[in-house]
Amino acid sequence: MTGRERVRTAMSRQRPDRVPYEAGFTSSLLEKIKQITGEENPLARWEFDTASVGFKGPVQRTDFRAYHPEGIPEGAGVSEYGTVELPGDFYHFTRKQYPLDHETTLRDLEEYPWPDFTPTYRHEHLEAEIARLHAGGKYVSGFAGHIWEVAWQMTSMPKLMLWFLEAPEQAEYLLDRITENNLFIAKRLAEAGVDCLMTGDDVGMQDRLMMSPDTWRRWLKPRWAKIYAAAREINPDIQIWYHSDGMIEPIIPDLIEIGLNILNPVQPECMDPEKIKAQYGDRLAFWGCVGTQSVFPFSTPAEMRETVKRLVNTVGRGGGLLLAPTHVLEPDVPWENIVAFFEACEEYGRY
Repeated sequence: MTGRERVRTAMSRQRPDRVPYEAGFTSSLLEKIKQITGEENPLARWEFDTASVGFKGPVQRTDFRAYHPEGIPEGAGVSEYGTVELPGDFYHFTRKQYPLDHETTLRDLEEYPWPDFTPTYRHEHLEAEIARLHAGGKYVSGFAGHIWEVAWQMTSMPKLMLWFLEAPEQAEYLLDRITENNLFIAKRLAEAGVDCLMTGDDVGMQDRLMMSPDTWRRWLKPRWAKIYAAAREINPDIQIWYHSDGMIEPIIPDLIEIGLNILNPVQPECMDPEKIKAQYGDRLAFWGCVGTQSVFPFSTPAEMRETVKRLVNTVGRGGGLLLAPTHVLEPDVPWENIVAFFEACEEYGRY
């Protein structure tokens, strides 16, 4: 099987020749691995079946200084939506400055400098890039964006939660503008031929949702449903992927209802992947399942191998599994555990 055939088969809940796998790395971990191994490309011995494409950035960046009276520090990152990202104190994590974390009216939102993803130069490369990756046997995904995360990172989470209760018109406008942007991105990715439309919002905490299931259903479910339906209208065979860290069990049936195919990452510290497979494996495939809060940093290589073997034999039974860390790997993950993960995927992942 090609990598594309392998992943598409697995994510169609059928059995490929072997369980596909992948991993993401922080740049600091990659530098650490290079120092340990002395190799410029220490991951070259393993080839992932997946690849991704995306929109190009804007030619001209918007000046958001008026929305940050506290100032934008030199070297800080600024998103297309105006959120300032400041260095945090733990690896790649950042602190935020919120451009709308002040008294904001509906008129203010209407006059806000919203990003524009429609210019041709931002997406005209997609068809050729996807064709090139398909020719190389890759399963290609494209990310349509967040809704909840973009919104609260513009307003602050407490303010957005208050808007849900006290200023619903403003909350509606904010979420609708973000959704319309994501809708355009999703439709272009579907037109261009991606195999998988990646979407998501981190709405889970360690043991519960960040909001009530009814709140999620009121504010986010219909917007994701609109995006999924639009992508499927263009390409009925597109596979749809949703990411949320944490415990999100109460909304899994809702995600299935609106058309989800693939759940990511099924964080084992928060949800039991075997239980989720038993409940929803006839309707969902699973991408992830190997914990970055527990297994990757703290297990032994032997324990890592046993984890992979168990997941293949349970969550991977009959297909429906792509093994991956549940988040990008941080510098505290031992190189030996990474090697053990890849080697175990190869050894135990064959059907």
